[in-house]
Amino acid sequence: MTKAERNRAALVIAAHDSIRKGSRSFAAASRLFDRTTRERVWLLYAWCRACDDIADDQDHGGASLGDHGRSLRPEARLATIRSLTDLAVAGENTGHAAFDALGQLMRETPISRAMVDDVLAGFALDAADWRPRTEADMLRYCFHVAGAVGVMMAAVMGVAADDDDTLDRACDLGLAFQLANIVRDVSEDDANGRCYLPMEWLAEADIPPGEVTKPHYRHALVPLVARACALAREYEISARFGTSRLMFRQRWAVLAAAGIYGGIAREVERLGAHAWDHRVSTSRWQKLRLIGTAFAEARRAPRAAGKPTPSRRELAAMAR
Repeated sequence: MTKAERNRAALVIAAHDSIRKGSRSFAAASRLFDRTTRERVWLLYAWCRACDDIADDQDHGGASLGDHGRSLRPEARLATIRSLTDLAVAGENTGHAAFDALGQLMRETPISRAMVDDVLAGFALDAADWRPRTEADMLRYCFHVAGAVGVMMAAVMGVAADDDDTLDRACDLGLAFQLANIVRDVSEDDANGRCYLPMEWLAEADIPPGEVTKPHYRHALVPLVARACALAREYEISARFGTSRLMFRQRWAVLAAAGIYGGIAREVERLGAHAWDHRVSTSRWQKLRLIGTAFAEARRAPRAAGKPTPSRRELAAMAR
């Protein structure tokens, strides 16, 4: 084994540890990929997870990284993310396995600098304590923090940089995932002084800023969450159609992930005002059932589906 092969193997091991610790849902879906794609998915996850953790001063979404992390302002954390990413994109050793994983991916796949910059723009929004005013603003945020990651995931699976239709569908799945995160995490985000539901929606429902999860506003919140879930379904349906361009195992894995995350949004919607009594999640047995359902779906021709608006290119244009 050459030095380059040993270095890659070490990065894959570290990335696998990261996804196992950070996301049981993505870890379960990733097992369905062929080995090469699976390893690349782990490498991409590791970079995304490290950026999240630096931005939020956390370790895999959990405990704080320590006193040093808390001493840094959001702008300084963003600068750290950008500088390490710049080194990785340039092919330099960063001294950080998760960022070196990005550099490795860019040598192996058609991931472009523009794709990376679209993701970094999401961290810039959070560093600026940005809040969505309109539905389009909320979708723009979803694009940067998840839709753009879906585009990178498609590149990891070998989708060409000029295959705009497939990249659009991959972005749509990321948008659906992030909308599911938003509705699931309303209470948790509120506790951290954040809200990703549009301010216009809250005003229409007569919910004052900072009062989102107060008991007497919960019933007013339910229709807003249902509205976000309806958007998630539109983007998920579009993404499912897009999987027809992927190889079978890739299609199976993506459909499994769509089922698992789509199930979270559907459960939040079903629970109504009780959705935030505890954090909604998917059990091991539910994941296995959804993986089986995805296998059957992957063997069938998908139903044709139109593209929701705004699209990937419209959302990217908003940001620029």
